[in-house]
Amino acid sequence: MKKILVLNGPNLNLLGTREPSQYGATTLPEVEAMCRAAGQRLGYEVECFQSNWEGALIDKVHEYGRLFREGQALGCVFNPGALTHTSVALHDAIKGVEPLPVIECHISNVHAREPFRHQSWVSPVAAGIVIGFGVQGYLVALEGLARKHDAENPHLR
Repeated sequence: MKKILVLNGPNLNLLGTREPSQYGATTLPEVEAMCRAAGQRLGYEVECFQSNWEGALIDKVHEYGRLFREGQALGCVFNPGALTHTSVALHDAIKGVEPLPVIECHISNVHAREPFRHQSWVSPVAAGIVIGFGVQGYLVALEGLARKHDAENPHLR
């Protein structure tokens, strides 16, 4: 069974307690359980990983780039948190593992927030972007990733 990585960046371990008016009351373990259940319904194994350390996120992207090339992974749903707006290193890591499809995912609508959140270093190298659907956006991203794969690989259905 192919794997999908659900990757979360800095401070997303605080979901449910950090600014619930902005991010909701759902915790990261609850988001991860939702993603695993959705993956199972779609026929994929979902691995969840969160880190407050940029290098750990880069290592995970590299790992899934290798797994994708080996035919063991479908892609990645990635909420880079605040690193979205600052990390050229994440941009380069994602670009370096192309053609691994990475779906950028944000809980809030970053474009309706502070101007510094409008710039993303991840978007230019992402296969798609899901923004502003709350934690349900992770499920939208997983579904989109699976549909993209199926559309590009009709012989594998």
